[in-house]
Amino acid sequence: MIEKMKMVHVVTTVSGKEEMLKGLRDLGVVHLAERQSADREVSEKFATLSKTAMALKDYLPDKQKPTEEILSDAEFDAMYAEVVANLDEQAALRQIISADSAEIDRILPWGDFDPEEVKTVKQAGYDLHFYRLGKSELEQVIADDSIRAVRLSEVEKMAAIAVIGTLPPTISSTEFNLPDKSIKRLQKEIDESHGKLDEISEKLAKASVYDKSFKAQMLKAQNAEIFSSASQTAQGDEDFVWLYGYMPEVDVDSFKQAASEGGWAWAIEDVAEDDDQIPTKMRYNKVTRLIEPLFDILGILPGYREQDVSLWFLMFFTLFVAMIIGDAGYGVLILIAAIAILAKTKKMNNAIFLIFVLSIGTIVWGAVTGTWFGMESAMNVPFLRALVIPNFANYPEYFGVTTAAQQNTIMKFSFSVGAIQMVLGSILAVKKKVAEKDLSFVADIGWTIAVVAMYLLSLFLVIGENIPIVPVFIAVGVAFVLVVLFGGMSPDKTFGQGLKAGLADAFTVFLNTISCFGNVMSYIRLFAVGMASLAIAQSFNDIAAGFSGPLIILGIIVVLIGHGLNIIMAFLSVVVHGVRLNVLEFSGQVGLEWAGVAYDPFKVNDKIKN
Repeated sequence: MIEKMKMVHVVTTVSGKEEMLKGLRDLGVVHLAERQSADREVSEKFATLSKTAMALKDYLPDKQKPTEEILSDAEFDAMYAEVVANLDEQAALRQIISADSAEIDRILPWGDFDPEEVKTVKQAGYDLHFYRLGKSELEQVIADDSIRAVRLSEVEKMAAIAVIGTLPPTISSTEFNLPDKSIKRLQKEIDESHGKLDEISEKLAKASVYDKSFKAQMLKAQNAEIFSSASQTAQGDEDFVWLYGYMPEVDVDSFKQAASEGGWAWAIEDVAEDDDQIPTKMRYNKVTRLIEPLFDILGILPGYREQDVSLWFLMFFTLFVAMIIGDAGYGVLILIAAIAILAKTKKMNNAIFLIFVLSIGTIVWGAVTGTWFGMESAMNVPFLRALVIPNFANYPEYFGVTTAAQQNTIMKFSFSVGAIQMVLGSILAVKKKVAEKDLSFVADIGWTIAVVAMYLLSLFLVIGENIPIVPVFIAVGVAFVLVVLFGGMSPDKTFGQGLKAGLADAFTVFLNTISCFGNVMSYIRLFAVGMASLAIAQSFNDIAAGFSGPLIILGIIVVLIGHGLNIIMAFLSVVVHGVRLNVLEFSGQVGLEWAGVAYDPFKVNDKIKN
């Protein structure tokens, strides 16, 4: 369920600002309505710590684990200052190496010479300049008696000359700028820099084991940033400071007690009807808590005034995963993986529990369809064969069922699941609107009728079931009329205003009615993707069966790689199809936009937030 929120205003004296902020932070229930940026210095500390910690990960020696030791603040500051200095020096040395290497590349075509000798000649009164030029330009230089030049060896297939003075601008040429250092000296600098880099790498490797110390300091820095942000958010004048935000209704008593102890003035009121920034705090039960990791991964959250569909989402998602993966053998592998993770972590969290549920659901679906690693031979095992529902069997010939009848059964089941889910969505929308005295609930009844009619139409068109088509079109017409007449109703409109709004939206309703048929039809993907997964598994099995004798090893490799790829593609299909059916088709019927603002109270965090 979604926790009911209250708006709270807190006021204290200017001198009591720091204590009030600490008290609110320790209480940890107030979600600040508006948050200003923290002080730049505080924000940058977390960023630099994070950047430095990431850089050190590259220096952790192979097979060496970070130490469990956490340095004191003083010890960490000393180590951190040395690391930052080493990283800065490292960057400078790399720039030197890069610049010197580029300079060597520039000089090398001219040969290895000492620039100091050229400077000595210049100091003796000979203003030497060096050029590269083409053959025709070289002829101009030779023909001009006023130019005192000496021809040198070719440089990069071009003529090279040394000139006392400079060439006239009428002669096209490229002057070679004398370097400050010789190639030998530059190479020596590079070698020395590499040596220093090796020393720095050793120092950074020693510091890299303090990953937990970095995380501890990053957490402190992030909490300091949050506190600074709250301090900047607080408004005030010469005498008073105040903050406002949201908190769960269940925490009102604890807030009042903290306010009394802290000597704060406060006011609590209901949230405004037009407030669209109210945070959503979910309260999960033991069952619905399983879907929380998926919501976190997808980054979806219902709005404060939207409905909590966690239970329905979990139930249908489990079924969708089972049908899309479709193979009991794959389900067993996923279950074994979940057990291995549990054995390693020794902690049952929601994510692992969800994997258990999904894997068991997949095993059950695979068992009733007779699918075990896509092997037809599994039907020769009496126990596995006894688990199969004949009309659902992927190998129907073992049960006296035709392939067409089996496929029609699975398609009908897919359409039925879709119709049930979408009708349920409409019923949930009706329930919510009736409670809000919103007359548009009649339009949702119309959508319920439309979904049922479109379901029957799907069975008629796709499976060829003998369904009277005239009543179906009459139902669609009735649904269309109900949606048009009542779709524009709302508690803040008169009946006439709502009727006018609905009629104005008639064409959109017409398009949405057609879209409703597409939504019901879209559930056929559960059948199609499941069949595709089976076909891929069978194909790899057939390829592997072609190997015999010593080549059996290749057959095993084909099976392992093939089924591995199939499992990966199945998981991708779950994301693409299984999630979509819940987040779009079902949520659309409920009227759920997943527009929630996450409840994020001002508190001391015990983990680094992304």
